[in-house]
Amino acid sequence: MLRYIIKRLLLVIPTLLGITIAVQLFIVITPGDPARMLAGNQVSEEEVEKLREEMGLNDPFHVRYAEYMRGLFRGDFGTSYKTKGAVLEEMLQRFPYTLLLVFVSMILAVSIGIPLGIYAATHQYSWKDNAAIFGSLFCVSMPPFWLALMLVQFVCVRLGLLPVAGIDSWLGWILPCVTTALAYAASIARQMRSNLLEVIRQDFVTTARAKGQTENKVLYKHALKNAVIPIIMTIGSIFGMAMGGSMISEVIFGIPGIGSYTLTALLSRDYPVIQTSVLFLSTLFCIILLLTDVAFAVVDPRIRAQYAGKRRRVQMKKLAGSAAQ
Repeated sequence: MLRYIIKRLLLVIPTLLGITIAVQLFIVITPGDPARMLAGNQVSEEEVEKLREEMGLNDPFHVRYAEYMRGLFRGDFGTSYKTKGAVLEEMLQRFPYTLLLVFVSMILAVSIGIPLGIYAATHQYSWKDNAAIFGSLFCVSMPPFWLALMLVQFVCVRLGLLPVAGIDSWLGWILPCVTTALAYAASIARQMRSNLLEVIRQDFVTTARAKGQTENKVLYKHALKNAVIPIIMTIGSIFGMAMGGSMISEVIFGIPGIGSYTLTALLSRDYPVIQTSVLFLSTLFCIILLLTDVAFAVVDPRIRAQYAGKRRRVQMKKLAGSAAQ
């Protein structure tokens, strides 16, 4: 298991290097002049050209990439064109807001998705199952920005129950978390329903019923714990994607998180912020996937047995080689 974790950590390095190259290429081919946007329209072209030289925008691709990587190895993630502040410090100040939004949203998504999937699976082909499937498809297909605007219109503007934007109190977190959680809850519910229906049809469930155990005991003691195991991978992937996908909720509801910070940087061509944001979120996503794989191996004894079997085969080959010598 330790060897597997080390291999996965080593694979993260070329992945992140590829991401840095892709971001640099994106910056090169994207139209827009951050020097002109920073200087304004009242400044002469000579002064703008001087600013481009100072910012290194006239350097070729390999020079800019080498300079960026040199700064990364020194722990320097650059300075924002707009705020003139250290990008990493500004991002770390905003990260707790994004983390809280995603964490609460995932708790809501799991709390809604797993019971809904179980309920749909235990009432298969009934109107309850069809209603759950329809609701899941609707939530998955619904654009998050549309849902956020509709919630603001009805809950905040017409009913006046919650603040429109801002997080001055805990009430301001309700709509952003609900908006972020609904689509993920629908995905978890669909996955849970599919897994549970597959497990219910297996032989060990039939054997448990043949022994005279009650349906609730068969469901919650035998079937459910096997059906929940694949959901761990789904939750881990969703959690990683939600780190970057919370941008819409942050922008609409005025949350000063990484998503809104990155969107502002994209609109103003703030390249150091864009580079650091993408690298930071990509690193988080890789770490979350690694932790998900480890948790999956801890929960599922079959995965542990597979790793143990590989280790024994390697040891046997070494012993056979030593004996042959």
